[in-house]
Amino acid sequence: MALFFFLIFESPPKVRLVRGPHRCEGRVEVERNGEWGTVCDDGWNLKDVEVVCRELGCGAAKGTPSGNLYKPLANEKQKIFIQDVNCNGTEDELIECDLVEDVFDCSHSEDAGAICEKSPPKVRLVRGPHRCEGRVEVERNGEWGTVCDNGWNMKDVEVVCRELGCGAAKGTPSRNLYKPLADEKQKIFIQDVNCNGTEDELIECDRVEDVFDCSHSEDAGAICERTVRLVDGPGRCKGRLEVKHQKQWGTVCKAGWNLSAAKVVCRQLGCGKATLIKRCCNKDTQGQGLIWLSNVSCSGQEEDLQHCLSGLEGYNNCTHDEDTWVECEDPFKLRLVNGDTSCSGRLEVLHKGIWGSVCDDGWAKKEEQVVCQQLGCGKPIFVPAKARKKFVPGNGRIWLDDVHCKGEEQSLEQCQHRSWGYHDCNHKEDVVVFCLEGQPDI
Repeated sequence: MALFFFLIFESPPKVRLVRGPHRCEGRVEVERNGEWGTVCDDGWNLKDVEVVCRELGCGAAKGTPSGNLYKPLANEKQKIFIQDVNCNGTEDELIECDLVEDVFDCSHSEDAGAICEKSPPKVRLVRGPHRCEGRVEVERNGEWGTVCDNGWNMKDVEVVCRELGCGAAKGTPSRNLYKPLADEKQKIFIQDVNCNGTEDELIECDRVEDVFDCSHSEDAGAICERTVRLVDGPGRCKGRLEVKHQKQWGTVCKAGWNLSAAKVVCRQLGCGKATLIKRCCNKDTQGQGLIWLSNVSCSGQEEDLQHCLSGLEGYNNCTHDEDTWVECEDPFKLRLVNGDTSCSGRLEVLHKGIWGSVCDDGWAKKEEQVVCQQLGCGKPIFVPAKARKKFVPGNGRIWLDDVHCKGEEQSLEQCQHRSWGYHDCNHKEDVVVFCLEGQPDI
């Protein structure tokens, strides 16, 4: 029987944004006969930017900055192809808008710029210590699958790091380093990825999507450099906020800083809840050198601080007396104690440096599933009440109560629960969990 394969190629966009912090912001350039030229900003407005954002597959239009904000300016030999763009905002491509293509009174100091929301990446790193390190997963039709490490190398990692808005590629770690391994039911979507290292997204690289000879023990991993850090504090989750831009670390001015922005930093660093945001640095903890950001405005839901709105990097009138200091809780940790193995026992969680138990109100299989997965202990198993009663109740703090999980969370911290320390329980109601790799003799 003959097999026929059909390949469908979408034509690339005829517009691009250059010299910005990511592919969805920068100076506007359009393509004509294989040559790229700029757009004059005469009449340029947010409706025109809406079309550019749509054509590029970015998010909502956010601004119409001057193109000369994006350094270096266009070379004087580069042509200016268009002026007087007039879009109604519903077009799919800029070429569909009314355009004047005879440019006679415009210079590169008048080049148009555009800011779009960065589209959610189609790749993520899971089970690592922070969002810029872990096992590689890609999204297809709302489902996440892994990547086989056949041929996986640093050029492929460079693209992943760029798409995620992380720093430089640092490594292609061992395939099974990030525990627990992917569930056997999770699909492996691609193998033989071959990037040249300059692509903006992994989907732009050559790859094979019919995976037939790979297992989850061969899942690809990636380590990217982080672009945010807290320094001169008592630990990695407390300190003066610094961001990396143009390969240099600089501070962040407290002007406009609030809890939503601190939440983003704490999440990006893989730390716990933001606890202190208003404090400034004292003379011993002030930074030196560059002050990169000011007037940072976040919703609190962003995965990365660079996805928040802010003043242009390096353009502010702040001093180091105004350097931002952030404190987050330590990373969420849990453990099973007094069991035969580390995969069975009374559940305890770490909060504010103190271990405490979890009340069993509302506790069920989905909650146990999250715990077992987080600990790398496989799946939960049913154990008779008699075996559970052998565990001595805890003492001290009861940290969590009324925990409710969907079963898909990567951490118990992501499940709904009462505020830390609020409960109506005693230690006779402490949660006990048994995972497959810690099954007791009963």
